[in-house]
Amino acid sequence: MSEVTIIYCRPCGYEKRAKEVAAALRRQLGLDADLVPGKGGIFQVKLGDRIVASRSKGHFLDGDDIVAAVNAARE
Repeated sequence: MSEVTIIYCRPCGYEKRAKEVAAALRRQLGLDADLVPGKGGIFQVKLGDRIVASRSKGHFLDGDDIVAAVNAARE
């Protein structure tokens, strides 16, 4: 299991965004992320058990912001 997990709402169509974030994490930090489908509008990026980024009130962080949040949480 990877130390990074991206939980995304499949019915909401967030899978593409999750894959883009996973690709950015791989490219910029060399980390592989586990993609976990969910529902209910969820979009969370976790490092271990800690949530480091999430969708809030319809707003998504962009990929670079998520990469920065994961990198900061690793330090």
